[in-house]
Amino acid sequence: MSVAPDVVVVSFGYDHDAPPEATITLDMRVAFRDPHLDPRLRHMTAADRPVRVAVLRTPGVRPLMKATLAQVRAYRKGPSAGQIVIGVGCVGGRHRSATFAHYLARRLTRRGLQVQLQHRDLTKPVITR
Repeated sequence: MSVAPDVVVVSFGYDHDAPPEATITLDMRVAFRDPHLDPRLRHMTAADRPVRVAVLRTPGVRPLMKATLAQVRAYRKGPSAGQIVIGVGCVGGRHRSATFAHYLARRLTRRGLQVQLQHRDLTKPVITR
């Protein structure tokens, strides 16, 4: 018998499909540097170290991580706290959202939560823009 996760973190690309239904949705499209704009990173994904480094070094990403962790704690303290679904989106779902989702899931797991990580669009083709 498997235990339902406390938190489900889903990375996705807005240009592939509608955002998943979520308790919390983070839109990484406007405020955070897009690795897609760098031709060296465009065809890479969050599975590649240069992409992860570029995303994590973007101003504002670490404070957003801290704020999201605080938001999860607040939801978990609610009187009818159930499973929390966090959607993290960017344009294509390959760089910013997938990197952020990966590290968010890792941080939540370190805090003792059961976490399921899903990358909805990580392997889909690069969006042409």
